Amino acid sequence: MVVVKGTVVTNAVVRVGSRSVRPSSLHADRAVNDRRSKAKADLLRIWARVGVITEGQARSRISVIIAMMNNHSAGPLCVLTVHAHPDDEASKGAPTLAMYASRGVRTVLVCCTGGEEGDMNNPKLREPGQPFHELTPAQEKSLLAQLRPIELEASARVIGFSDVVMLGYRDSGMLDSPSNSNPECFHMAELDEATGRLVAEIRRTRPQVIITYSDDQRGYPHPDHVKVHDISVLAFERAGDPMWYPEAGEPWQPLKLYYTLWSRARIMAMHEAMLKLRGSSPFDAKWLERPSQDERITTKLHVGQWLYARTGALKAHATQIDPDEPWWFGLSDDEMAEVYPYEDWVLAKSAVVGPALGEFESDLFAGIDAAVIATTNGVTLR
Repeated sequence: MVVVKGTVVTNAVVRVGSRSVRPSSLHADRAVNDRRSKAKADLLRIWARVGVITEGQARSRISVIIAMMNNHSAGPLCVLTVHAHPDDEASKGAPTLAMYASRGVRTVLVCCTGGEEGDMNNPKLREPGQPFHELTPAQEKSLLAQLRPIELEASARVIGFSDVVMLGYRDSGMLDSPSNSNPECFHMAELDEATGRLVAEIRRTRPQVIITYSDDQRGYPHPDHVKVHDISVLAFERAGDPMWYPEAGEPWQPLKLYYTLWSRARIMAMHEAMLKLRGSSPFDAKWLERPSQDERITTKLHVGQWLYARTGALKAHATQIDPDEPWWFGLSDDEMAEVYPYEDWVLAKSAVVGPALGEFESDLFAGIDAAVIATTNGVTLR
């Protein structure tokens, strides 16, 4: 007979409450508990360092922290991406989200506005027999507002999103346009209120990974893109804090926050390929002389197999995208896969260990507890 911390072991079977386990299982359970205890201590320090919560706050809410850790260990993989308008999900990260969807990961799209201020950018739709033929500008705007949600639905099907959420704000329009002052627009939304809407979706869908826009938007300072960044960072910090938005559901702390980035390496590769294959390139000096942010890249995903998602999703937004525009379609998917088969990301905040200096992640879920990355719908992810 052996006594292990008050538990009697006889005939190689341990009674723990009403459950019978063999000693090897008990040791495994203890090892898991030891690992979780260490992970908990590590998370307390990491969360304090990245500013998710202070170590003092974490210790005062220890039961909440333990519950969140257990949820991460038991829950399926999920990535949530936040965008400003219908069509942004097509131009930023569509192959990455299609790749994860094909592997059984739950993929959630949060679209903050309805895109009401968009222009009709496909001249073919103004030809005789097409829906915008001979419409006045006011009639065009009205029809656009009706069509853009339908286009978003079609795009989401191409990419394979599990869930599409409209956050419910009106498009603010370009910077300094009169529509910026519309009281219903996203730009005018109170920051804490808009953040609370996103927190509610994070707590409902429980993603380990969140994708949003960069903190450096000098190249395209659209008010809605700036607001997407601002609420995403705050929501990442507040979703796991029960003191914020107690009416928005059980706290859930995402583990990694990524920024989108169009790398200079990608732009130059596309530019040079189009010069070689087509004789001209749509990338002008404005693009070629933009300061590089490639030094910020932490994560490179090989998505050549899923480039179809970008092409198909863009074309689903027929009012916004001219199918003959070389900016979008100057290279075929196969040509792009040869030239630059990657999507680049910046790991902005993380509660897990990031890549070593000089190395790149090849998975948005890298570093997340292996207990989380087990199987989803029977598909082994790692």
